[in-house]
Amino acid sequence: MTISVIITRNFDHMSKAAAEIVKKIIIQSLKEKNEFVIGLATGNSPSGMYKNLARMANSGEFDSSRIRSFNLDEYVGLPGENPQQRMLHPESYCYFMIQEFFGLLDKKFIETSVPYGCLIDQQQLINELDAHPEDWSELGTDAGKSISIKENSASDYLRWIQESILEGYAQKIADVGGIDLHIIGVGGRGHVAFHESGIPFEGSNVLLVKLDDNTVENAVTDGHFATKDNSPKYAISMGAELVYKAKEILLLANGERKVESVTKSLLNDPTPDIPISYGQIYSNNGGNLTYVLDKIAGRELLDNKEVLTKKGIKIKEV
Repeated sequence: MTISVIITRNFDHMSKAAAEIVKKIIIQSLKEKNEFVIGLATGNSPSGMYKNLARMANSGEFDSSRIRSFNLDEYVGLPGENPQQRMLHPESYCYFMIQEFFGLLDKKFIETSVPYGCLIDQQQLINELDAHPEDWSELGTDAGKSISIKENSASDYLRWIQESILEGYAQKIADVGGIDLHIIGVGGRGHVAFHESGIPFEGSNVLLVKLDDNTVENAVTDGHFATKDNSPKYAISMGAELVYKAKEILLLANGERKVESVTKSLLNDPTPDIPISYGQIYSNNGGNLTYVLDKIAGRELLDNKEVLTKKGIKIKEV
């Protein structure tokens, strides 16, 4: 098992430590090949790291023009009359990445890709699901569900989503040889991207997800949307099984809301109830997984240092 846990003092320290790790991996990889493929997450946890990476790139510490990126997820159902308006909505993950990372770089990436959620009209999706119940099924044991669209769906719209939006994104990743390093965060219930609690690991490639009511409510509580009616009800997301195909994974987490899921993900057995616990399976299969946490998120892991050590997990404070 190759899992390392690094406990930092606070958010700023976590951001700087994570950026240094990412920089070293990029530099080493670019000695061996022409371009580096990085998977990216949105949210508060990686935002400080992105600013540090942009500063490093702009000062010449690594060559950002040799990097290609793939984001984890994107909403379906953002306000807007067309894909362009939805993509430029302030809460779209495309907009977030431009504001927090891509727009800060002097030398732009080769290409940046975000799942094609903004191309889907949420109301049309709902109408097609209602009109063709035989064309799809729900996967998951909790409120958030993966919508599995059957092959050769009678609905042209659902078939287009399956073939172009879901399979198309997965194929684009495969075409460049997969992801070298994936940056991930963690939701309050242990989900990675929008792979919600209870959605099975097996076959979780690129998913159409009906969001857990808790996820929708959190988006309102955190100030991203004014009301539940305005908050998207669906998303396109890489699933845990696809995320953890990357050559290396770096998980960032900070704050009280992450304590329980971070702790259970390493102390307990892997379970779809806590999707990031898939990291244990990943590491057992030879993957290299690093947690970079602030001292709050990592508090209970430090309290169980001996248990982690017995499981072969390295943990240290920096």
